[in-house]
Amino acid sequence: QVQLVESGGGLVQAGGSLRLSCAASGRTFSTYAMGWFRQAPGNERVFVAAINWSGRSTNYADSVKGRFTISRDNAKNTVSLQMNSLKPEDTAVYYCAAALRYSMVVADGTQYDYWGRGTQVTVSS
Repeated sequence: QVQLVESGGGLVQAGGSLRLSCAASGRTFSTYAMGWFRQAPGNERVFVAAINWSGRSTNYADSVKGRFTISRDNAKNTVSLQMNSLKPEDTAVYYCAAALRYSMVVADGTQYDYWGRGTQVTVSS
């Protein structure tokens, strides 16, 4: 069992920045991949970014490349998503997820085993 709790969402103007954090507990954090996904109203949940067990390998959706950065701190059991140059289309509920069967980067949401409850990010124009 893994418990995931996101924090850091909020309301920001376009062009601004937010940093999301996800605290994990229950399993040895440094052994599995982590990811961030988002779901906008009326849309499916989609991949945003993923990171491997060590933090040395990452992957991003094309829509956020160059603006978002995923990182992890295995000593603190946390994964973060730094979001810069935010756009109104980034508005969504953001979820962190754990892929316990994988140590490498995983972009496929169906391969993730545990999900947080999400945190709302709203970008005003």
